Amino acid sequence: MTTAVHLWAIGYDDLERANQVREEITKLAWDRHNYLKLEDIVVVVQQPDGSFTFDRKPFPGIANILGCSAVGFLAGLVVAAPLTGAAIGALLGGAGTSTALAAAKIGDDFVQEVKGLMKPGTSALFVLDNEGDMEMILHGIRDLGGTVLKTNVDLERAKLIQSTLAAASADTSKPAGR
Repeated sequence: MTTAVHLWAIGYDDLERANQVREEITKLAWDRHNYLKLEDIVVVVQQPDGSFTFDRKPFPGIANILGCSAVGFLAGLVVAAPLTGAAIGALLGGAGTSTALAAAKIGDDFVQEVKGLMKPGTSALFVLDNEGDMEMILHGIRDLGGTVLKTNVDLERAKLIQSTLAAASADTSKPAGR
């Protein structure tokens, strides 16, 4: 099992889907089995008027303030508030933010590319994680939808995640309209 930090930006064609998927990902991470080692998760929305907002909710058992500062810092940059994003990062982690970003091989180009891919009326989910049980993660994200806009993982893993997000679930007990 790897200890590398993974950052994912997953895009959705509406304003709400990223929030719904965040709930599913958080459940997967905080299930009693802790299948996904989630460091932080943030929803970024580009409003119909072109403005950006971001929503970062605390989740139970958060132990890595360094991870939270890194993804909060990135989300702040995406919403076109670099001073606010930088201030949030500085308040939460100081120099640790840049260390975490460097360790995850995440630069300004990551942020700018995600921002450029988002359109008015869309949302994106930023997920910062350490790999957990890949089989259970794939099962948990099957059919959640979305498009991987950008990630710092290898191409093969990104393709696997993308195909799983798009795959129809074999579980027919899920409520309709998901």
